[in-house]
Amino acid sequence: MPKARIVVVEDEPAIRRGVVDALRISGYEVHESADGQEGLKKCCQPDIDLILLDLLLPKRDGLEVLTELRKVHPQRPVLILTARGTEDDRVRGLQMGADDYVVKPFSARELLARVEAILRRSAPAPKSDPHQLKWGRATIDLARRELFWSKNDRVEISEMESLLLRYLVNHRERAVSREELLSRVWGIESAGLETRTVDMHVARLRAKLRDPHIKTDEEAILTVRSQGYMIHENLLPSLESAL
Repeated sequence: MPKARIVVVEDEPAIRRGVVDALRISGYEVHESADGQEGLKKCCQPDIDLILLDLLLPKRDGLEVLTELRKVHPQRPVLILTARGTEDDRVRGLQMGADDYVVKPFSARELLARVEAILRRSAPAPKSDPHQLKWGRATIDLARRELFWSKNDRVEISEMESLLLRYLVNHRERAVSREELLSRVWGIESAGLETRTVDMHVARLRAKLRDPHIKTDEEAILTVRSQGYMIHENLLPSLESAL
């Protein structure tokens, strides 16, 4: 399962270090910032699952960051971390769109419990995750990791190939970068790593998805120049899968 991505915006180094370490030890992918200006940029990045936001920040106040964030990502979960513990402060933060409020000092245990609770509440409703796909004459069973061109013409696909195909199908409306695939399918960061792993798996999948009885240049997985890979519009969930 992909790790939840969390941004921590906190200017006090000792607190930030403690929060970041506690989250990383718990298995989360964490990005950190020490001021509101840089923090807002990180908070607005795609695929962020939760933001831990201090209120008293240099350059841009935490509530200002929250206001700007809500213009771009109105539903993105935010947990306020602050020494402002009055009822008015808590109400103001919550009214501005924060999901929860932790008053300093707090324990790592309490913080992690609140993080887990917010992530559970904000988890998207499960998509109609297809387990069976159609591509020309082929039927692809993602759960069983096999592909049938006919009753007696079966091809195995690996677990990673199945996960890769499922991710591309579930994000069929856009091209997916190699870095995103490494992070979300393989669960590793691409910084300093070769993305050739993705290319090799895509090449193997393409080969398996070429109809052995029909000559065609059409590929099930398209290369989108400078962006990544995208599933062909004709590779679709089967009707049986949708039922």
